[in-house]
Amino acid sequence: MTQSAATVGLAATAFRAAVAQTLDEEDRLPKDQYGMRKSVQMTSPVDEFPPSRDKVRITKLETMLVKPRWLFLKVHTDAGIVGWGEPICEGRATTCAAAIREIESYLIGKDPRHIMHHWQAIYRHAFYRGGPVLSSALSGVDQALWDIKGKLLGVPVYELLGGPTRTRVRVYAHVGANPALLKEKKDQGFTAFKAKVVDVTRSGIVASPAFISRAADAFAALREAGGDDVDIGIDFHGAVSPPNAKLLIKQLEPYQPMFIEEPVQCQNVDVMAEIARGTHLPIATGERIFTKWGFREILEKQAAVILQPDLCHAGGISEVRLIAGMAEAYYASIAPHNPLGPISLAAGIQIAASIPNFLCQEQVNLGDGYLKTPFRVRGGYVDVPVLPGLGIEIDEEALKSHLEHDWENARYFDREDGSVVDW
Repeated sequence: MTQSAATVGLAATAFRAAVAQTLDEEDRLPKDQYGMRKSVQMTSPVDEFPPSRDKVRITKLETMLVKPRWLFLKVHTDAGIVGWGEPICEGRATTCAAAIREIESYLIGKDPRHIMHHWQAIYRHAFYRGGPVLSSALSGVDQALWDIKGKLLGVPVYELLGGPTRTRVRVYAHVGANPALLKEKKDQGFTAFKAKVVDVTRSGIVASPAFISRAADAFAALREAGGDDVDIGIDFHGAVSPPNAKLLIKQLEPYQPMFIEEPVQCQNVDVMAEIARGTHLPIATGERIFTKWGFREILEKQAAVILQPDLCHAGGISEVRLIAGMAEAYYASIAPHNPLGPISLAAGIQIAASIPNFLCQEQVNLGDGYLKTPFRVRGGYVDVPVLPGLGIEIDEEALKSHLEHDWENARYFDREDGSVVDW
């Protein structure tokens, strides 16, 4: 036998012995009543870094229902530093809170600074990965861990992501189909807005000419009220059928919307890509898409040029930063979705301040009654915060008057035959 053959033989013997030892160790793991191995806490070498003199450990995860429909997360550490996040899926606040309780057993005792390691562990150890509830829970945890790390180091999160790409962030306001509200918001300093399709739940599979005309006329009234110096996107909310979406987009083209949001449901990317090819208007989508894997097909098929990942759904700051990098390679921009609270807004602003391909940030609440220093809009923008972490301070005393809610999503049915319709 040659020396090389002997070496291979010894290696094979060692490998078989290692496999046998592993199987023997797995056999000794506790089993449930069905003979399946129970999950156990495994210690990673990452858990022991940095040296003990610098150790910081997570001690508690606290959730609170916050009006009108939010869920706040407060992550405590033994260093006295806390981090805030918003782990919410609209209409599923208590479900997301239960998901946080399941994640808590993994995080207790861990170093909060190892954010990417924890993201991978929480996401991949779930086996059944992703989905709106688990992705939202992970997103809120991720926000809170970045908040802690920034506070421990005394810098805003965007500094940890490579430094600022801008000094202020453009934000937009919701105006529905109300020209008077648009004028009011414009007077408050906004220069970008998002409208809705009038009576979208009544569009049907094949819309009447009257429906298409009403929807287009309503947007025309908004354009007249705001003038050509403002930007107005319009949200189809995925509630319009593909044929109706094509018809309505053609009617809207003369008024140059900033974007057409969710022209159809996002599950069939090929249909959205077909709609995108049929218009010069930018197609936007992303609020119901989770993680980089969900956005990959959108980009590859060029179904949208504006991505709207939600910092509370898509995987948090860690994941949205990666999604933004993917989008940049396809010349797509990022307009973070946010119909939620001020923590979500703060997380979106940290992303906006750290990426080159940012477009605009959605907001519905600037933090009045929730933050010690709410955001303020000047000339269509808010300043990039300079405080460490997420750059905000929660007013916990004021928050007490906003605790608890029983929000449920609206349910819509066809007025003619009672069938369920999208909203």
